[in-house]
Amino acid sequence: MPRDAAKVRRRLQAAALELYQERGFDATTTGDIATRAGVTERTFFRHFPDKKDVLFDGQETLRDLLTAGVRAAPADAAPLDVLRQALLGIVPLLEANRPIAAPRAEIIQATPALRERAGAKTAWLSAAVSAELRQRGVPAPVADLAVDVSMAAFHRAAAQWFEDPALDVRSCVERAFSDLQALAAALPQGMCRNGPVRRESPASGPFSQVVAGDGFEPS
Repeated sequence: MPRDAAKVRRRLQAAALELYQERGFDATTTGDIATRAGVTERTFFRHFPDKKDVLFDGQETLRDLLTAGVRAAPADAAPLDVLRQALLGIVPLLEANRPIAAPRAEIIQATPALRERAGAKTAWLSAAVSAELRQRGVPAPVADLAVDVSMAAFHRAAAQWFEDPALDVRSCVERAFSDLQALAAALPQGMCRNGPVRRESPASGPFSQVVAGDGFEPS
């Protein structure tokens, strides 16, 4: 993307976030966002298909980072260890985008239409990561379950960090995975063996609610 176009895109993102905080998502139009950013509404639609998607830029980059992290893991690593390392690999992105990510998560949580979009984005990311696990020989139901619980663990860690920025986010992620592995170890052997796994967004909240891709940056 040309440098000037990238700057316009960031201005639109910043304007949308400000307006959603001031007025709420429903009361904000694409025209309002364009005006705040100093561009035309036509320019807005050259960059984003609607006012929801403006908060979910950079998801392709996020997918690429996660799937590359899975591919880079040792061949003998267990699924949860693979995913822990892949998710730790996006911590620098989360840290860099904290000024945007924290208020963005609050807006998404408060807006049903945005929660729905975040859930769809999370499902899309989860499917891509699960496909990489299957390439490593992990059975599909196990891959899907491992991705869902790992996304939920990361969501929990990020939410804790948003609440208390004095915490170290990497340590929060490591602790969440330690808790997850301890819980898994306590389950009876063979529980739900070979049962179908229904793909849904993690129960603790959509992963895409707390993580913005690298296209979403402070202006």
